[in-house]
Amino acid sequence: MSVEVNQLTKVYGQQKAIDCISFTASPGEILGFLGPNGAGKSTTMKILSCFIPQTSGTASVAGYDVSSQSLDVRRNLGYLPEHNPLYLDMYVKEFLEFVANVHKVSNKRRRIEEVIELTGLGRESHKKAGALSKGYRQRLGLAQVILPDPAVLIMDEPTSGLDPNQLVEVRALIRELGKTKTVILSTHIMPEAETVCSRAVIINRGQIVADNTMTELHAAHPGKTLEDIFLQLTNKNS
Repeated sequence: MSVEVNQLTKVYGQQKAIDCISFTASPGEILGFLGPNGAGKSTTMKILSCFIPQTSGTASVAGYDVSSQSLDVRRNLGYLPEHNPLYLDMYVKEFLEFVANVHKVSNKRRRIEEVIELTGLGRESHKKAGALSKGYRQRLGLAQVILPDPAVLIMDEPTSGLDPNQLVEVRALIRELGKTKTVILSTHIMPEAETVCSRAVIINRGQIVADNTMTELHAAHPGKTLEDIFLQLTNKNS
């Protein structure tokens, strides 16, 4: 497994943000990590990306423990948070070259051109990040995440701010990446999860309420959309 979470718990004061959750994600799989606001999604993703420590339990990414091998985790993980962090005064290619240098990417010029093409940044690559539209800033964030070619990708609302044409292109890119990598995708857009993801983990109030393939979810709730299933499971456990 590329991602393994076992009895993971995070406590803030008297509040359990996540409560003994366990799940796995494998190469070639796009896992939809779904839940309402405050369910524990961001906390889990921050632990997996070594931004914050867990209170108890274990988690590993690409075979490396997030607590004791955090540098190895970061070398194998690409994380795109919901609020896309960019250096707004840098030009697109300048920023990607900086990222390539940080990660010691080999053949960096060729790789930069590849990710610019993959993410559709070509006609905007002469601009500063601060001059890009929200949609193109999101593309630049995605470009920096995939630039080092990590084994695992964690994306929090990666299509936020994209227009309909960009949505189609970025979703197609995520599906393509998911053929060879482990992808964990968090989104509030249920049709997006249904279209892109092969499996869903639904979390509510810090606990997992479903962990099934899309086929299994629909078989267990015949005639219902993923949005209907999501609302049923999260309302029942509210």
